[in-house]
Amino acid sequence: MWTTVPLAKVMLRFEEIIFKEEGGSTTLIPTTEDFWRNKQNKKDIYPVTKDNYRNQTPLLFTNIKFTLEGKDRHGAEKDEENAEKLVTDLGYEVVKYTNLTAKAIDEALIQFSEHPKLQGTDSVMVILMSHGKPDTILGVDWCRTSDEPDQFPINDIYKHLGPEKCPALLNKPKIIIIGACRGDEKGAVLVSHSAAGPDKPGLSPDSQLTLEHREKDVISLLSSTPGTVAYRDTVRGSLLIQAIVKIFNTHAFENDIAQLFQKVMQRFEEFCPSNIRQMPTKDRCTLTKRFYFYPGLNLV
Repeated sequence: MWTTVPLAKVMLRFEEIIFKEEGGSTTLIPTTEDFWRNKQNKKDIYPVTKDNYRNQTPLLFTNIKFTLEGKDRHGAEKDEENAEKLVTDLGYEVVKYTNLTAKAIDEALIQFSEHPKLQGTDSVMVILMSHGKPDTILGVDWCRTSDEPDQFPINDIYKHLGPEKCPALLNKPKIIIIGACRGDEKGAVLVSHSAAGPDKPGLSPDSQLTLEHREKDVISLLSSTPGTVAYRDTVRGSLLIQAIVKIFNTHAFENDIAQLFQKVMQRFEEFCPSNIRQMPTKDRCTLTKRFYFYPGLNLV
């Protein structure tokens, strides 16, 4: 599940950490056309063309209201608002869903994999925020006593957007952000320093089949390490989304996605109030090149 942090002082301390660098921005700093031009036609950078830039499409899921009493995700409304504004400012046309069952999440991903704009885009983003357990996202009808709990396997995201199910995204970056707990354990432990020790796509008659990697060009950021909780304030929203928004606003104009995720992780490394610890995790990274968002770039 996602653990709520009602302590205002803790959240204010987190804001101090993510804003501590000089020049931290509350709005997205735009890149320049010169920066974009300098990155074009380089073998180690994913291309972003003028035509493809206009077809960028993210998928945003936010589960807030749950059938089970006491499981509503208070503060998640702020996460949805912040995430939607961020991806819109980045130049993406948002496809948004709220309060879905696991089956509905699955169906929405399948429908998204067939979105006509994917053929002409240079990248996609999927942001999924809900309660979670190890390797699964909980749908809004989840119940621990059910024989068929309402759970969506995280691995299915990668299947639906992989080349077998979604050839339109072949060789294009797929950025996955999952804001959910990955277990019930706390992210903090006590350490003693006294001892030494270290479905198949349709084929036309003239189609050509090629053998491709089952999974490639993916990078994911999960809100915590395996088995541990993630924290959310009932007013400001989750620590993860707050950090992502601040880091992207300040650095997306010049940093690639892997660097941005690393900066998010560094902010959590420095955040150590009381017994609270949370470490976001880069996962299943198969990017073979660097990907830049080029925020605010006028490529019309």
